[in-house]
Amino acid sequence: MGDGKDGGRGTSGLGAVLLAPVSGRTWREFGYLLLGLPLSTLYFSLTIAGVSLGAGLLVTFLGVPVLAGVLAMCRGFGQVERARVRGLLRVPVADPAPIRARKSGAMPALGALLKSGSAWRHALYSVIHFPWAVFAFCLAVTLWACGWAYLLYPLWFWVFPAFTDQPGLQLFRNDDYAFYLDSPLAIAATSLTGLALTLATPWVLRALTTVDRVLVAGLLGPSRLDSRVTELESDRGVVVDTAAADLRRIERDLHDGAQARLSALAMDLGLAKEKLVDDPEAAVRLVDEAHGEVKVALQELRDLARGIHPAVLTDRGLDAALSSVAARCAVPVKVAVDLPSRPAAAIEGITYFTVCELLQNVSKHARAGSASVDVWRSGDRLLIQVADDGRGGAHRDGHSPGDSGNGAAPASGSGSGSGLNGLTERLGAVDGILVVDSAPGHGTTVTAELPWRA
Repeated sequence: MGDGKDGGRGTSGLGAVLLAPVSGRTWREFGYLLLGLPLSTLYFSLTIAGVSLGAGLLVTFLGVPVLAGVLAMCRGFGQVERARVRGLLRVPVADPAPIRARKSGAMPALGALLKSGSAWRHALYSVIHFPWAVFAFCLAVTLWACGWAYLLYPLWFWVFPAFTDQPGLQLFRNDDYAFYLDSPLAIAATSLTGLALTLATPWVLRALTTVDRVLVAGLLGPSRLDSRVTELESDRGVVVDTAAADLRRIERDLHDGAQARLSALAMDLGLAKEKLVDDPEAAVRLVDEAHGEVKVALQELRDLARGIHPAVLTDRGLDAALSSVAARCAVPVKVAVDLPSRPAAAIEGITYFTVCELLQNVSKHARAGSASVDVWRSGDRLLIQVADDGRGGAHRDGHSPGDSGNGAAPASGSGSGSGLNGLTERLGAVDGILVVDSAPGHGTTVTAELPWRA
């Protein structure tokens, strides 16, 4: 039914129908429709007058600022309407993007306003909403007034015989005959009719306000282009943060790993050089130790290079690269890659690191006996599915009961973040999605979807 003040959130079925006429939602919607007519009359009158005046003055320069002023006024009307929808209909309609001129000054500002699609949509709303507001107002008031009047007729029908010469409400009259609602049966039938109208009115109001919701969201909210720009700006922020985290991770791994080992190697070789004449045996031992440090440093550098972008992925593609990752997993992994061709290098890299991270989580947390990796193409999308037979219970927030399942581990390999949240953000940066199916005790299946870009 709506919020808790609307007659109980848990009310359903017959109770919802009976409580609808007195619910807070119904009264808010009725108030919205009542207020809509005078406001729409004002919007319509001012917009038509302003556009007509501006169009008539276009033969002179005065028409340009007049039209710009009308569009700015219509955007103000939009603010009022969005506030009404948020407050009375409880619909969270976002504000459209502000109008920004590329240059400062009055003329660039006027030009930006006149070229704004959002401003013209506001003007269109001010015009087309008026006839709808008239219809909705008349229908809502008629149903509301007749419903409650007929429902409560047994309480006030006595007014007619007491103060008029009629026995009841006159329903029909011609020259020879008049029908009044004065008998007990007629009074009861009138009350039942009022009950039916009263119970039906909330649903009619809901249908009427649904049209208003669509109009406000479509014409007064942000356009699809604005929403897409906002989404891309958010995704760009995720990409920038991920890249910065990657650089910090590489710097940390170099500083704490290979760089430290190479520094120790340089010191050992310096000592060996000093002891080469005086103590050849000690010099040989130091050279042997330095040789071992070189091997370890080389392995760390290989691992670091593989974490940035593995050579096998570039040379042989996803099948070979994922098979190599599966071979290093702590549990047996079956890999199946069915791709007609290679996707773009960026998508290939994201696919590789997504599988790396999910398999690392399987190794550390799933307690699985086996796992599988499937990669295939469907239309213009690349799909990845990593499944295990572990204890499940993974969650999108990166934590699971007992830190189990694919979602419990921190991110690895390709970037920053923790668990599936960080992975979801990185996939979302390229219009990808992540779906997790992880019932406790039944294993975990993570499906990722990426755009196919060859």
